[in-house]
Amino acid sequence: MSIFRYPLEVGSPDGSRFETIDALVDTGATFTVVPSRILLSLGVEPTERVSFRIADGTTNEYAIGEAQVRLEGKTFSTIVVFGDEQMPIVLGVYTLERALLAVDPVGQRLIPTDALIL
Repeated sequence: MSIFRYPLEVGSPDGSRFETIDALVDTGATFTVVPSRILLSLGVEPTERVSFRIADGTTNEYAIGEAQVRLEGKTFSTIVVFGDEQMPIVLGVYTLERALLAVDPVGQRLIPTDALIL
């Protein structure tokens, strides 16, 4: 698992508005976590609730939805978790893989990678 901070632009579903946030890059997190207040202000709607295992071994349910994001010059749709105010903002592996980016933990940067099949 690798963790460091990285700027991420999160946007409305139609891509008309974006907000830049400072996210923890966490290859141990499945999805990107953004505070609910930011997602709701951008017009992102929850679509379902999902059970997540937390690092301490407990499980909690959180709402998820789809938002546009900009990362390393690419704009695309990704799944986001509606985080509460105590949760860190996290850039998860689903978003990284969707952007075809890998983590360089030593350089604390994201680097392009190839898509894999079979």
